[in-house]
Amino acid sequence: MTADDRVSNLPVWQGFLRPILDTISDRKTRSRRELVADVLVYMQLTEEQLGEQVATGGNRAEGRCGWALSDLVRAELVDRPRRATYQITDAGIAFLAEHTGDISDAHLKLIPAYQAYTPSTPIDQPKTPVIHESAIEPLEQINEGVARLHDEVKTDLIKRIREQMPDFLESAVLELLVAMGYGGTEQKATRLGGTGDGGVDGVIDQDALGLDQIYVQAKRYGQGNTVGRPDIQAFVGALHGMGASRGIFITTSSFSPGAREYANSVSTRIILIDGERLAGLMIKYGIGVQTRDVFTVVEVDEDFFD
Repeated sequence: MTADDRVSNLPVWQGFLRPILDTISDRKTRSRRELVADVLVYMQLTEEQLGEQVATGGNRAEGRCGWALSDLVRAELVDRPRRATYQITDAGIAFLAEHTGDISDAHLKLIPAYQAYTPSTPIDQPKTPVIHESAIEPLEQINEGVARLHDEVKTDLIKRIREQMPDFLESAVLELLVAMGYGGTEQKATRLGGTGDGGVDGVIDQDALGLDQIYVQAKRYGQGNTVGRPDIQAFVGALHGMGASRGIFITTSSFSPGAREYANSVSTRIILIDGERLAGLMIKYGIGVQTRDVFTVVEVDEDFFD
């Protein structure tokens, strides 16, 4: 019996890809609960398989179905027309017609939409080599798994923010900065926006009287739309007009080398936060995310036996 057999008799999560697409190929819109239930019926799983639980108490089959569904959404084979509802897309129908056998993540990775959605390693960071699970200890496997999940969440966060109105980002970043400890004891942050804001979207009061303030600008840019030096120059000019010496510029995309060079060269203190770092901070401080599972790792207390 293999290790996988001992862990679970269920198909791996990729085994849920075709059942999901086959189930929703009728083009009906289903809630997440309805879709998962229909897929499990379609797969004709045994009572033992349906009853499998993960260590934290969740249902294993439902979890694997949800993971597969997330990848199909990333590939734009499945759409979310409304919150927590799902429907197959025209691309999904065409994909089914082209693929008559089993479907794996290797098929999804060939889809341009999936490639654009998958988190990419920043150019200034070395890529982590792929290591077979047997070559690393269990704790490392857990850490790598959590990192992968967080990368997926980062991508989803930025995608969803880009789908909102611009003022959503402005409010979200102020909430994040307050969660990070800015805003003083009164946690005071005000969204400005609108005409006449001088390129400033929000202000954070570090003290009760507002004598110490930090100004914020947030740019909801699409992928590939880089914030350049002129944007930072305009922001610095707006800060000077307000007599401010500190500012934070946040974007859902990235900054050009010229923008970063200029921000580092001026006397005004400017902090640049790109989409990658923004999403990471949102995860760290619990903005726009919720805890799914908590794992406790234990080891023998050597002092107990001394």
